[in-house]
Amino acid sequence: MSRLDSFIRRMVAQRACLNWAAEAVAGIAGPVLELGLGNGRTYDHLRELMPEREIYVFERAMRSFGRAHAMSVPPEKFLILGEIENTLISAAARLPAKAALAHNDLGTSDAGAYEALALRMGVLLKHLMAPGGIIVSNVILQVSELISLDTPPGVKPGRYFIYRVS
Repeated sequence: MSRLDSFIRRMVAQRACLNWAAEAVAGIAGPVLELGLGNGRTYDHLRELMPEREIYVFERAMRSFGRAHAMSVPPEKFLILGEIENTLISAAARLPAKAALAHNDLGTSDAGAYEALALRMGVLLKHLMAPGGIIVSNVILQVSELISLDTPPGVKPGRYFIYRVS
């Protein structure tokens, strides 16, 4: 499969999971967390899906915004900058409430380092989530308080992961 085809399949899966998750949290109060801004496509999609929700974006540094379209950069008050482990630890004091939805699509070229980060990130992220909240992730989050859910029809198993916070 070409890299283009792989990218398209990943984006279609991501959109299907986020669309499903937005409906699943309709009755749960709280903001949305976007872990990683990248070029801002997913942030923009979340704004369209849930215009009534505050969306907090976690990003490593301002220089990362060079990849983001100017219209897809969140207002400063919704931007949390720094290393993800540090910002997840301190975010509870900044958020107005526990989150209804979190989307994790962080990535690195070092797969081993990213798997180790994902293990720690799941533990940190669950503390920011409302009971019944949903986490959509591009990696497996092995945390006992997270209940693994099936992905929507058409999403290849293992492409994306969805969890409900118990």
